[in-house]
Amino acid sequence: MRARTVSSPEADAEQAVLRQLEDDIIFGRIAPGTRLVEDVMIERYATSRHYVRRALAVLERDGLVHLARNVGATVCSFSAEEVRQIYEVREMLTRQIILMIPLPAPASLVAQLTAIQADYRREAAAPNLRRLHEINDAFHLAMFEACGNPYLVRTAKDYMRLTLPVRASNLADPEGLRRSLSEHDIMLDLLQGTDGWALAQLNIDHMQGSKNDYIARTKPSVTPLAAPMKRTGNRS
Repeated sequence: MRARTVSSPEADAEQAVLRQLEDDIIFGRIAPGTRLVEDVMIERYATSRHYVRRALAVLERDGLVHLARNVGATVCSFSAEEVRQIYEVREMLTRQIILMIPLPAPASLVAQLTAIQADYRREAAAPNLRRLHEINDAFHLAMFEACGNPYLVRTAKDYMRLTLPVRASNLADPEGLRRSLSEHDIMLDLLQGTDGWALAQLNIDHMQGSKNDYIARTKPSVTPLAAPMKRTGNRS
């Protein structure tokens, strides 16, 4: 997810389409493997072909959409085996990062994470999926940065981005959100102790719910074309 940097009517319209399409993909409203038909998206987002194509180009760069000649745009999808392999990398990176954090953690880090967790808990009361996702990522990235190696953190962030469609939709599940909140609280407690291995393992376990849910939903059948849906924006 990205912050808007330029404000103008055209930029705002472009960002609105990009934001809606990105949300629909990462929160599972458009399934992995779905073909993204331009005319359908023009109707769905009440926008122009120009803005649809600009959004698709950005999401291809970010790894959420695949563009192919004579085929068009398709939501990127992973097989169960690909998800397992990607998560093996995420788990190795995460374990190493967490083990490099000095414990007990500095009071400033604990205070920063406690404030983020308070925002997370408040947002969970009346959840906005995008906001929940942004706060959740902010919590983990703030903790990761305490390892002192920005290159490791950058690589971990790349894999977090790669797995957006796998992990973000888990926050829409009340039980998944409750578990996430509870595990963040335990992480805060462990950061104030000395057991780095327990903290690292909890961070690994924290990933498993969304991974396993995605694998359970993965089927070998071909995903049907996207169908027209109710408009969600203003035509530009």
